[in-house]
Amino acid sequence: MFKHKHPYIPFIQKDTTKLIVGTLPPPRFSTGELLEKDVNFCYGSYYNSLWLFIDKIHNLNLRYDNSNEAIEERKAFLIKSKIGVCDIVESAERDKIDASDLGMKNIKLRDIIGYLKQYPNIDTLLFTGGNSKNGPEYFFRKHLKDYNLKLEIVSNEVPRIHKFELPVRLSAVETSIRTIKTVSLTSGSGAANISISRMPLYKQLKAKNPEFNTFDFRVMQYREFF
Repeated sequence: MFKHKHPYIPFIQKDTTKLIVGTLPPPRFSTGELLEKDVNFCYGSYYNSLWLFIDKIHNLNLRYDNSNEAIEERKAFLIKSKIGVCDIVESAERDKIDASDLGMKNIKLRDIIGYLKQYPNIDTLLFTGGNSKNGPEYFFRKHLKDYNLKLEIVSNEVPRIHKFELPVRLSAVETSIRTIKTVSLTSGSGAANISISRMPLYKQLKAKNPEFNTFDFRVMQYREFF
């Protein structure tokens, strides 16, 4: 049995407005056995692609290696863009040492709502995946039930957008309501390529430009939110 603990604490600043929410990085980030192009930071797996999308959108010319410089480049972008990272899974157990979300069990979740209360400028959660079992939106829905909260649909088009109302206590007798938007982005994993290829919009764009691919599709989708 492998105890898979998240290797990074949440990366959030006082002025953070958007929060990237995933599950867990691959086990090698917890054991310290990084690959040559991995970066020892949130979403540092070269095969996850999130930073490749961001790099493409903003022409950042990021490093992809184990250096401190590569880490600082990513931190600088997040701080400048007022984006934070707080994956929802604190730890899980695995029978097989791999990065599969479905392979997680005995899962301990982070208190995302607690972080939202601690950082009042956050108004958007960016899920790196949808509502499939053990995905970030799936876990967040379970987390909301602990607070008697639920998501309301805003748009059912991919990427799906929801919102929820977060009560904020101002005093012993006064409470305000804060609206938080959630966006379920198409996962950056290779497994999501099949679902992308079946989307009508992707087929339409591919027909117009045969060189258009699933990487281009994600860049197009992520551009609006990053």
